[in-house]
Amino acid sequence: MDWRDDRIRSAARGENPTLLAELPGGYAVIGDVQFLPGYCVLLGTDPEATALADLPREERVRFLAAVDLLATAVEHACREVDPAFRRINIDILGNTDAFVHAHVWPRYEWEAPDLRSWPVWRYDPSNWHDAATRLGPQHDDLRARITAHLRRLAAADSISIARRPAP
Repeated sequence: MDWRDDRIRSAARGENPTLLAELPGGYAVIGDVQFLPGYCVLLGTDPEATALADLPREERVRFLAAVDLLATAVEHACREVDPAFRRINIDILGNTDAFVHAHVWPRYEWEAPDLRSWPVWRYDPSNWHDAATRLGPQHDDLRARITAHLRRLAAADSISIARRPAP
């Protein structure tokens, strides 16, 4: 079976080559395509959950906290490598892939003006299949930077999402 057929279970088994780190709320992976360098995804840990609402609140909040850590790590790394870095967009859609995940999109000043201020989904669909922007060795430095920032942020994270005792 190809790891793309079950991204969550392949990440859990350590067989997903895009895996950056396992966090308490999910698996941080770098995107298969990098037409916006630094694009990452947080995969939920439950392969059976098809929507955020399927998760118990504690797991939902843990997932959202992990999205925050990943987005912050991507922002730090992208600022280091590209002075045209502009901001981070986070999308939790689930319209195509029926598993819990969040997209972390870095945005840049060099993007075409007619795309820069709009959601990334306005980009031509060919961008998701273009061999020229496919994840590869040319992204190793950025990937390493994101991973280092993510590990540092996760290790220093003082917020614990834990079940409170019942009143």
